Amino acid sequence: MAAMRVTGCNKPGGAAAAREGTAQHAMARRAIHGAVGEARAAHARLAKQQHMQQVAAKRVRHGGLRKPSACARTAGRDVATRAVIRDGAPLDRPLRVAVVGGGPAGACTAEVLAEQGLETYLIERKMDNCKPCGGAIPLCMIDEFDLPPEIIDRKVNRMKMISPSNREVDIGGTLGPNEYIGMTRREVLDKYLRDRAEERGTKVVNGLFMRMEQKEGPQGPWTMHVNNYDKGDGRTGLPEEIEVDVVVGADGANSRVAQAIDAGDYDYAIAFQERIKISDDKMKFYENLAEMYVGDDVSPDFYGWVFPKYDHVGVGTGTVINKTAIKEYQKAIRERAGDKIEGGKIIRVEAHPIPEHPRPRRIKGRVALVGDAAGYVTKCSGEGIYFAAKSGRMCAEAIVERSQKGSRMVGEDDLRVYLNKWDKKYWPTYKVLDILQKVFYRSNAAREAFVEMCEDDYVQRMTFDSYLYKTVVPGTPLKDIKLLINTIGSLVRANALRVVEGANVTFGKRGGSTA
Repeated sequence: MAAMRVTGCNKPGGAAAAREGTAQHAMARRAIHGAVGEARAAHARLAKQQHMQQVAAKRVRHGGLRKPSACARTAGRDVATRAVIRDGAPLDRPLRVAVVGGGPAGACTAEVLAEQGLETYLIERKMDNCKPCGGAIPLCMIDEFDLPPEIIDRKVNRMKMISPSNREVDIGGTLGPNEYIGMTRREVLDKYLRDRAEERGTKVVNGLFMRMEQKEGPQGPWTMHVNNYDKGDGRTGLPEEIEVDVVVGADGANSRVAQAIDAGDYDYAIAFQERIKISDDKMKFYENLAEMYVGDDVSPDFYGWVFPKYDHVGVGTGTVINKTAIKEYQKAIRERAGDKIEGGKIIRVEAHPIPEHPRPRRIKGRVALVGDAAGYVTKCSGEGIYFAAKSGRMCAEAIVERSQKGSRMVGEDDLRVYLNKWDKKYWPTYKVLDILQKVFYRSNAAREAFVEMCEDDYVQRMTFDSYLYKTVVPGTPLKDIKLLINTIGSLVRANALRVVEGANVTFGKRGGSTA
């Protein structure tokens, strides 16, 4: 063969033929190598596609294993590139939202989202949660949120404000025949709102939210890590992952979602409540009546309450500045209520943190906070149910609007639409109640002035209108001046009383009186 190759080269034109043959062999080798490379690349892409399908299949959604996503089914495209979607970009699927927390804030958020076609998950760890809450809701909430009468335990149209010296002022004479404060049990109200959200299309997950992460960066999806109590041993739950685009934190004062976005700390109160079963005769006294007690003995910075429920009363108190003494304050409120609840049986004891002001940060990226997680509890009155539900609804409406009913990706600017509307509408309410608490809860003398002021019909009408309908009621200039004068007079008399408090007045004890 070697001789033949040499002979060939020695033929006329043999060298050129050899060079041509060598070039053809090189081209053939390159073609073969290219084909092999392409085959290997195709094999690698196929293997990667199969791997991603397996991973997607292991990520569980509510009701079973998550089906492979459209991303996992699309061949030849990088997963990270597919996952990262810029704000405002159109989607070929519905926007996915996880709502953490199944109270009024979370349930009302989820209901609006699901109703408008967004893929919505509602994660709640305790479906029978009984939050230590007075359970009072304003009349406007019943109409606005279409609440049925069967979840309202009592229609309260009379209240007693009871001062540190046990001076009682009856409130409610200015109410109309169909005006009242609704009294609810949180386990009943919350379940109704969750069930309604589920009927609208929400996927409800009974599980403990553990943590969240964005594996592909700030414009990538959120992976929610949840221990599903409906699976596993029922105690710790089965670890699962839910992948979403947007997260709404409605998980209360100790919000893990707030921690995930570094939302900042806030002062919080400890609310403590005992549910007490009293005799039918004693229950008749509270048929449409609620009591509020003020005084250093029941709370140094809040009030104690006796609110009627379906077949029992909720007796509780709260404090920010002396949380370790909460049981002493609870004992005092029982003593102040006295004979009216005497002989009753404690059927449940509840305690929970309640925020005192909005968090420093309530929006970050594609995450928003609502309800207690955002800090929406008013000072002075401690009201939070309506504001929780309202904030959830406003947040959801902003997401629906800015995402064009789930067809486009949303970002921080879109979520801030909710925040700007909220602050504009309710900031004055929070500020006024903050001032009232600082003025009238600072001492027993100031509390005496507060109770005295509540005796005025004009004050009652303004207060009830503002509470029942969540509007800042405009007053008349003449009556406002009169109110200012009366308020100053009450504070002056109370401060004068404070001077002789130690000698002549027993504050916060039954039967106390002014000498």
